Amino acid sequence: MTSTPARTRHLELQAAVEEIAAAGWAGVQVRVNGPDGEWTGSAGRTALDSDAPPPTDGHFRIGSNTKTFTATLVLLLVADGLLGLDDPVDDHLPAYGLDRRITVRMLLQHTSGLFNHTGEYYEDGSTAPGIPWEGQAWVDNLHLTYRPEELVRLALGKPSRFEPGTGWSYSNTNYVLARLLVEQLTGRPYAEEMRRRILTPLGLTGTLVPDASPELPEPHAHGYYTYQDGEEWRTVDVTRSDPSWISAAGDMVSTTRDLHLFFSALLGGRLLPAALLAEMRTPHTTFAYGLGLIVEETEAGTLYTHNGGFWGWGALMYGSPDGSTTLTASLTTGDARLELPQAAEAFAKVQQLLLPLAFPPKP
Repeated sequence: MTSTPARTRHLELQAAVEEIAAAGWAGVQVRVNGPDGEWTGSAGRTALDSDAPPPTDGHFRIGSNTKTFTATLVLLLVADGLLGLDDPVDDHLPAYGLDRRITVRMLLQHTSGLFNHTGEYYEDGSTAPGIPWEGQAWVDNLHLTYRPEELVRLALGKPSRFEPGTGWSYSNTNYVLARLLVEQLTGRPYAEEMRRRILTPLGLTGTLVPDASPELPEPHAHGYYTYQDGEEWRTVDVTRSDPSWISAAGDMVSTTRDLHLFFSALLGGRLLPAALLAEMRTPHTTFAYGLGLIVEETEAGTLYTHNGGFWGWGALMYGSPDGSTTLTASLTTGDARLELPQAAEAFAKVQQLLLPLAFPPKP
């Protein structure tokens, strides 16, 4: 029997989910697992031409939550003795002529300085383009396939942000190289190794590595992308799109259930040896980023997270230090005119609404 405080919190969660949907997100699905058991809820629409709410067990694109899976897979290879965290990446991937100061740790913590193949945003407001990943150029290439080697070579043809190990800068290129490391060391495709080492053992039946497949398994809500074309704003359904442009930095598909099972197992020490989990949790001093994990200090105490964004989608994944409480969620964008700054602000408001309910502040 659910206690009165738990029922109250669940009602508050549903109200928050409905508030999020009313604020401009097309659809929202949320799952909270913790001392009160499991709660799931959804609000909004599964598609712009439908009044049906999103399924609470729906599949969605998890964006950069993929990085936590990829980092875990690399650390499993470290546990196997196939490589060391402080090995030069060039020792294992000599074909790319990488700076020998770049280590495996630097890839996972974004301290390599390598150019971000999806483009760079500099402190002075200037930008440097990478592959087309926004606006009409991206829409025109929704079904274009990139190979990971192609993405890496594009990045290596651009100036680095800084000398290896001397700064911090989020670069998707780091995690494409991590994928190539996995394939080189195991002799198996990244997707196969992910299934073998993480997805199948944990029973993550709703999670997949799509590589270049544009398909999203049923059930699922639809994701949309609104962009400016000259003087006009256009909204397109981007549910079916080739995710190979982001590769192992953000291409995976999952469900709120599977994200909960994965994050709970990871933080609970059931995937990695304690010493490697401790390395994963250790944040960089510039930005609180460990090895594929973000460390966030809240009124409830320390939480671990890695959220994700993918045009049309947003994903949340939060966990307590022991993994006993988790918040996992998916959001789909509709026809709101959100560019990157506005999207980041809207995403932050979602977190502000949900986190105190999933992780109540300490008295």
